[in-house]
Amino acid sequence: MALLERVSTLIRANLNDLIDKAEEPEKMIKQVILDMQNQLMQVKTQVAIAIADQHLLEKKQIENREKSTVWMRKAELAVDKKQDDLARAALERSMSYQQMSESFDQQIGDQKLQVENLKSALHKLEQKLAEAESKSDMLIARQHRSRALGKASDARMAIGDGSKAAAFDRLQRKVMYSEATSQAKSELAANDVEDRLAALEKEDQLDKLLADLKARRGVTA
Repeated sequence: MALLERVSTLIRANLNDLIDKAEEPEKMIKQVILDMQNQLMQVKTQVAIAIADQHLLEKKQIENREKSTVWMRKAELAVDKKQDDLARAALERSMSYQQMSESFDQQIGDQKLQVENLKSALHKLEQKLAEAESKSDMLIARQHRSRALGKASDARMAIGDGSKAAAFDRLQRKVMYSEATSQAKSELAANDVEDRLAALEKEDQLDKLLADLKARRGVTA
């Protein structure tokens, strides 16, 4: 199915590579998201159609099974009335409907497989779209920063002012150090909370074990 092939291509796409290779990254990421949204709508439509087709096949199978049962009852009535010719004709009709009912088994199985494939493609595309949307601002901002740094470097080389370049490098290192320090503090705070919670859980578990042991030994608190 061409639709699933297009969806598969979008799912396999590496957003970072697309951004790095694009001449206009912002335009590229917006186009990728737009393509995903369009394909998502198409896949949703195909899923709905496939499910409707599956229900239709199942309904036809049930109808044929019911008709087979009706004609079997007529055959039984004919036998009771000693009408063998009518009984044979009714049995033939019953058998025909039963065969038609069984013939739907393979079709329904294939349709269920198609529905599952479409649902899987839909789920993966939804995840990829969510990833693209969450990364788009970050990737575009990163590209903007990269361009800004590139322009700064070009300006520095054109002017040949070493002191300004050194000042810029010091500022950059200071920002990186500040970011690293903030991240470290955040990680330490998180670890401290986790350690405290773990200690509480351990203490609670020990209290329970001690209480159980006292109860088994008949020792009152």
